[in-house]
Amino acid sequence: MSGDIREDNQPYDEINITPMLDLAYVLLVIFIIMTTASVQGVKVQLPKTAVASSLAKPQTRAITVTREGNVFLDAYPVDMEQLESRLAQHKAINPSLPVVLKGDGDAEYDKVMQALDICKRLDIVDVGLVTKREL
Repeated sequence: MSGDIREDNQPYDEINITPMLDLAYVLLVIFIIMTTASVQGVKVQLPKTAVASSLAKPQTRAITVTREGNVFLDAYPVDMEQLESRLAQHKAINPSLPVVLKGDGDAEYDKVMQALDICKRLDIVDVGLVTKREL
């Protein structure tokens, strides 16, 4: 027989790495998606209550007040005027706009009340206060 015909029991000289690269790319994409998905929102120490309920609804907007008194709308820093204008824009798109208010347990009460007052002025009635269940 000629020298370029390979028998079935002879080892290959080269390894096909294409399937291994495909797997590496898929794992890389999954890692990137999982990492960016877990980094969302603003971390605050929520007040504890005996019963905590889930307030997750589609198109919910989150207002966060940090311990230092900084205000965020969906993880973007805003002042009170920007908060009102952006909530008004969202309210124009969705008249039954649900809003959750996450205030740090040590946050300035005045900032939380200003955010609630803005919701009242814009006639946003579906407002929930986020708490953490006491263990």
